[in-house]
Amino acid sequence: MSSPKKNDIFPIEGAIRNPDNPHHFMVLKQVKHAVEIYHGDVLLAKTSKALRVVEIGKSIYDPVLYIPKNDIVAPLKKLNKQSHCPLKGIASYFEHGGEEIAWSYADPLDFATELADYYGFLTSNIWIREGKLN
Repeated sequence: MSSPKKNDIFPIEGAIRNPDNPHHFMVLKQVKHAVEIYHGDVLLAKTSKALRVVEIGKSIYDPVLYIPKNDIVAPLKKLNKQSHCPLKGIASYFEHGGEEIAWSYADPLDFATELADYYGFLTSNIWIREGKLN
């Protein structure tokens, strides 16, 4: 059996790969329990339909929870900021209480349409409750 080579592509179930760089990919997993997102004491979102996204590119990025737009319960103000991800598309950013807090892909790339109408949250500015919630 030969050792893996630097450019080998390993099959990963459910992986969405960047067509231009198959070593850059993400996996979307349905969270199987309730999730609440808070900014300080303010409840921003409550859902039982969250997605956890694990992305691997230049490194292994921290997993991110994506929450459906319809489960956001606090007002988020759109910022004049965008970025581009070759896996997801153009992200628009949002703030709450004067802090950048979230982003979304209003028109994701064809292979990332599952993220349409979902918001990802910056974990440095929020806290998360997961599990059986009241």
